[in-house]
Amino acid sequence: MTRRHEVEFPGEDGNTLAAWLYLPARPGPNPAVTMAHGFAATREHGLDRFARVFADAGFVVLVHDHRGFGGSSGVPRHDVDSWAQIADWRRAVSFLETRPEVDSERIGIWGTSYAGGHAVILGATDGRLRCVVAQVPTTSGFEQSRRRVPASAVAQLESSFCEDDRGRFGGKLPARIAVVATAPGMSAAYDDPGAVAFYTQPAAQHAWTNELTLRSSRTARMYEPSTWIARVSPTPLLMIVAMQDVITNTDLQLEAYGRALEPKSLVTVPGGHFAPYDAQFSVASRAAVDWFLRHLDAHGHGPRAE
Repeated sequence: MTRRHEVEFPGEDGNTLAAWLYLPARPGPNPAVTMAHGFAATREHGLDRFARVFADAGFVVLVHDHRGFGGSSGVPRHDVDSWAQIADWRRAVSFLETRPEVDSERIGIWGTSYAGGHAVILGATDGRLRCVVAQVPTTSGFEQSRRRVPASAVAQLESSFCEDDRGRFGGKLPARIAVVATAPGMSAAYDDPGAVAFYTQPAAQHAWTNELTLRSSRTARMYEPSTWIARVSPTPLLMIVAMQDVITNTDLQLEAYGRALEPKSLVTVPGGHFAPYDAQFSVASRAAVDWFLRHLDAHGHGPRAE
């Protein structure tokens, strides 16, 4: 039976990252999967369900909170710095390498949404990773933002970034916005109804705050994981794309996939950005399990996802 343990490990810059470590029933050392969540979310946002499927298939699984979110340390709180998150994630790989339950030669990575972009970059730049799963990944932060922010609002948004810069230079704390708009007129990163429902799900509320630094939005607009995608090869890449995704945008993901080199595989599911977490969970999780079994599990044993 799969066991879940609370663990922590040192991130970059003196931070401590909180994580769940799942140990499968079969004796080790076993292959492992490192997982993390997307933009301004925590591991409480649906990741336990995926992790248990992977662990039931025979993998050690590590799921960490990004710095400044959930149980991890880091200030300012609720600040999304993509490159700092990537640096911390390398520490997660190193942590797995130290575990006696893990075969350090067989570690894969799974990232979703914003962290799907991280998984692409780590797959391109960290030779310890044997395969990559990027679920509904961010591929172009600028194009996503350009579609989400009306042209008439861009000047005001850029002005707010500059004002925040001046304020922080003068000693003020970073300006803040909401992650999702839960009332009309709220300044928020997302106002999509699906995003509101996902981020405010009851299961995550004890570990999550609807708050984000304003500069996180600027960082997101600068983030372009697709520029790294051809460099993932020869590490095997699986992309799971939702065909009505208006958050990380279906066409942007498919265009990025087209520029990835072999070995690669594409799985598409109907629905929007959050479909892999609910209506399409069985398809998305099964695709990931099969990819990990193919590229990490030399014996190919372990049950399939249901």
